[in-house]
Amino acid sequence: MNYNFSVGQSFVFLISFAELCLTGHLFGRDTWSSANSPPGRDTFSLNQIIAAVLANNPAIQAARAKWTAARERVPQAAAWDDPKLTGGTIFARFVSIPANSFTDQTMSVEQMIPVSGKNRSKERIATAEALVALEEARRHSLDIIAKAKSGYYLLKNLNALLDLNKADEASLVQSADATRARFEAGKQGQASVLLTETERQKVVEARRDLEQQLSDAQSNLNVLMNRDPFSPIHIAPDDGMESLPAPAEKLRELILTNRPEVREAQARLTAANAKLELAKREWIPDPTVSLEAERYNGGSQTVSQVGGGVSISLPWFNGRKYRAEEAEARSEAFAAQSELTNAQTQASGLLRNQLEKIEALHHHIELYRGNLLPAARQTVASYLADYQADKADLQTLLSSQRNLFELETMYARDTAEFDTALVELDALVGLEQRPSATGKHHQEQQTK
Repeated sequence: MNYNFSVGQSFVFLISFAELCLTGHLFGRDTWSSANSPPGRDTFSLNQIIAAVLANNPAIQAARAKWTAARERVPQAAAWDDPKLTGGTIFARFVSIPANSFTDQTMSVEQMIPVSGKNRSKERIATAEALVALEEARRHSLDIIAKAKSGYYLLKNLNALLDLNKADEASLVQSADATRARFEAGKQGQASVLLTETERQKVVEARRDLEQQLSDAQSNLNVLMNRDPFSPIHIAPDDGMESLPAPAEKLRELILTNRPEVREAQARLTAANAKLELAKREWIPDPTVSLEAERYNGGSQTVSQVGGGVSISLPWFNGRKYRAEEAEARSEAFAAQSELTNAQTQASGLLRNQLEKIEALHHHIELYRGNLLPAARQTVASYLADYQADKADLQTLLSSQRNLFELETMYARDTAEFDTALVELDALVGLEQRPSATGKHHQEQQTK
């Protein structure tokens, strides 16, 4: 998106577009419904987490306040200089002169008239700088929401890993029972019983590490929502968004028009061009018009005479100063253009890397889901049956169980990384956060 501002439209556009962006209405935040809320005061769906972060996060509020402050500079820059009122009186004369030889009181009003349009150039500069602040606020919001969504998926992943841990312990308990039965029947040594118990204790100890990570993730998510870090927090099930927000070619176009860093570079270029325009207009003097009233003590009138005048500065006698100012502005405009090109190139590179990452994770997930996990589960079941029938040894059974647990752990982590990669893609492109799949399902049900 190119920022081509007209004086009459730039400020109105700035207000309306920014309010839509920062409140979320432009990208569908108003579709989030409390009907999606699961029961429980400390249980949050993904959409509720996003809404709470947008409403309560101090960093987002600070960025919005900075943008609001920058927006208020626009009418200041467009305003005329204040008129000047000057008054004077003679308190005493120490020479003998006729009463009406000199004026005794004077009053004058002066106003500079910006015929050169410098104030309009300053308005364009302030508008562009306010848009820079807006894009910085958008980047803060996108990054913090991405952290919140990543935190949600981390909690989801840790809960899944805890379930896997408990399932692995249950499997080891089953193996331990079978081993103990074989030991009591004299078919297995005591070392085998101790080995299965040791394996179970390892799983229990690993669970403690997962619980500590879960506590950290809950604290971080509470902080992002500006809640007490010690408050309990639980997440409602969510199906996630297992798809790209748009085709790759569309994303290539979108990142060049919607990414905050690119839009910020475009706004900086607009500001630099406006500064160059202002530097050229510095050669044009703005006249100051004055109106003066005078009064003589010896006169009977309230105002004895009225006069006016015009004054201008003479910049042509200081050409070196203004030529240097114009050259500086031209160099800044060239630098801003180069920075815009660099921002666009970097954005395309980051997009390609992110798409490759998502594709690789998707491949891993499909491999686990369609091949590795079913085969590993069948292997464990087969070895357990063989072990109970004295056709397999304990080491082989335990090894197959460890392999299954590792595969399930990697599958859970890759699934969480895939969801997080999609979140990072939204923040990278500059997309406002989309409602989750669960939220969309609720909306469809409400529509029906």
